[in-house]
Amino acid sequence: MTQAANRVVITGLGVVSSMGLGVDEFRAGLRAGRDTARPITAFSTVGFDHANGCEITGFEPAAWITELVPAELGRASQFAVAAARMAIDDAALSVPRLRDARSLVTIGTTDGESRDLDGLVEVEVGQGPAAMDPVAARRVPAGRLAAAIAREFALTDTEAVTIPTACSAGNYAIGYGYDAVRSGEVDFALVGGADALCRKTFTGFYRLGTIAPQRCQPFDVDRKGILTGEGAGVLLLESEQSAKARGARIYAEVLGYGLSCDADHPVAPNQAGVARCMRLALENAGVKPDEVDFISAHGTGTKANDVTEAGAIRQVFGDTPPRTVSIKSMIGHSMGAASALASIGCALAITDGFIPPTINHNQTDPEINLDCVPNHAVEAELNVVQNNGLAFGGNNAVTVYGRYREAS
Repeated sequence: MTQAANRVVITGLGVVSSMGLGVDEFRAGLRAGRDTARPITAFSTVGFDHANGCEITGFEPAAWITELVPAELGRASQFAVAAARMAIDDAALSVPRLRDARSLVTIGTTDGESRDLDGLVEVEVGQGPAAMDPVAARRVPAGRLAAAIAREFALTDTEAVTIPTACSAGNYAIGYGYDAVRSGEVDFALVGGADALCRKTFTGFYRLGTIAPQRCQPFDVDRKGILTGEGAGVLLLESEQSAKARGARIYAEVLGYGLSCDADHPVAPNQAGVARCMRLALENAGVKPDEVDFISAHGTGTKANDVTEAGAIRQVFGDTPPRTVSIKSMIGHSMGAASALASIGCALAITDGFIPPTINHNQTDPEINLDCVPNHAVEAELNVVQNNGLAFGGNNAVTVYGRYREAS
């Protein structure tokens, strides 16, 4: 007899973001529409006409990393481990219980530890390769983002995977974990994304002409681009049966996800590819378009992304699409962490009954013509929420979440 698939629920949330540390500060910031843009201090910005970003301040890794030596981890790995500990604590799951279970750790990223690579290259160019710091060199492999979590909690019956699908990688990781829990392959999955501000990525977007001078304004007629950000978002997934057996609080249910890669262009989004990914996600989740209460969009604030994504939404949802917001207006584009942090925002929105706003909004671009919940959060009873993650190369990942209800 074939075993029935598990329902997959979210029981723990861990957040390291420019909005603050921990789920409570993140929730409060989303509700308040807090703008976290400020001048970048992570690296020298001499020579750039403008250099605002959404940088994390006040992060002390030793407060969260207790078994490993924090200095032996890159900043993105530190963020990932800290967010994982927050998620485990938030789920009221003991580390020994997690250690004894079958588990999965999967973290998405765009840059891995490129902040360390920035420093190593600078030393190599200025002083020669002999002067490069071997400790920093050992921190560089991207696989350490997931492996560091497994090592911190001494997880041995686990798979630790770093997924490098750029700006949609957090959703990819969540989908990977959803499949593993749903099939019964693992008992717990720590999933999400992490990235740190780095000169390489800021400069790349700047050279493309897509860094906004001061603030991020998704969907606005005067939008001028992205602000780079950083952080980590980690969700603890487990089966409904497991959560109920241990009396865990359930934030929301993961209903399904969709992946697509149109490989149409190195950086420009493809409308048909984005629409296809959304349809795949809804089909996988067993959800009809008119059942979606709001969309957490990729919403970068660039001219091309916002028009293309809005067009894809209309292809799928017709002339009356759901309200569509972008939390990047508040926390910038945190790269591999972006769709993971947005997924956490979706879970909180479902649990607490509100839709976060798209801030810095003056006038919606007529070509976009979406209700982007401008500037102020709204109260709403939510049953189904969709989260879009889009990436260079046409790597798209969309996740769908629902209010948890026990089977009747």
